[in-house]
Amino acid sequence: MSDPEADADDSEQANRTPSENAESTESTGSAKRTEATSELPVIEPADLASRSRDRERPREGSIVGVVLAAGTSSRYGAANKLLATVNGEAIVRRAAMTVLDAAVDRVVVVLGHEAGRVRGALDGLDVDVVRNDDYERGQATSVRTGVGVADERGASAVVIALGDMPAVDASTIDALIEAYRADAGDALAAAYGGRRGNPVCFDARYFEALRDVSGDTGGRSILLESERAALVETGDPGVVRDVDTRADLEAVE
Repeated sequence: MSDPEADADDSEQANRTPSENAESTESTGSAKRTEATSELPVIEPADLASRSRDRERPREGSIVGVVLAAGTSSRYGAANKLLATVNGEAIVRRAAMTVLDAAVDRVVVVLGHEAGRVRGALDGLDVDVVRNDDYERGQATSVRTGVGVADERGASAVVIALGDMPAVDASTIDALIEAYRADAGDALAAAYGGRRGNPVCFDARYFEALRDVSGDTGGRSILLESERAALVETGDPGVVRDVDTRADLEAVE
């Protein structure tokens, strides 16, 4: 697995993606396991559809979407990358709109660095904004803040998305939620071609652990160590495309 160098930017990926294409090494039922994803099973669309049909009663409960948008954009340069635009819209606004368009019950955006300016980019969106004053201590502080809000609201699960990933499709988040409600796992990550990406979905059983993570790893360790973790194949290249540099932005555009 190849992870970009971590910094204090909590818009870094909550679980970094490998640079190599995953190669199937074995099959367990209909869920493939791959070397590049630390033996996490990959749930293919056909398998997900089958699980949804076979389950008499889907998991119930509210799901809160959390957008991490508090980071310092240190690798992007002097400008705040979240305010850079794609097709005339700020990256962070596009990321928040994607979560709003998905089947979540509420959306929370965690702000920190240049909170006022980032909040301005969200004007008119039906999101709840919460500030993380400890954002310089790493992504984990924003995960903690967002999960804390979800926990206070009695959420059954949380979907964590990143403010610097403007190319994710709302249907990808819906696929994660469908997999969760079909009981395909308690810790799920979107995947593209078997490559682990973002967003991620965690059941409430992990809320306490997520509030205890530190540094810039986000929920990656929980995902990789859980016995109920899986990747959900989405066919969406946006799940492995974040914006860390101006070159990344040009690639997204």
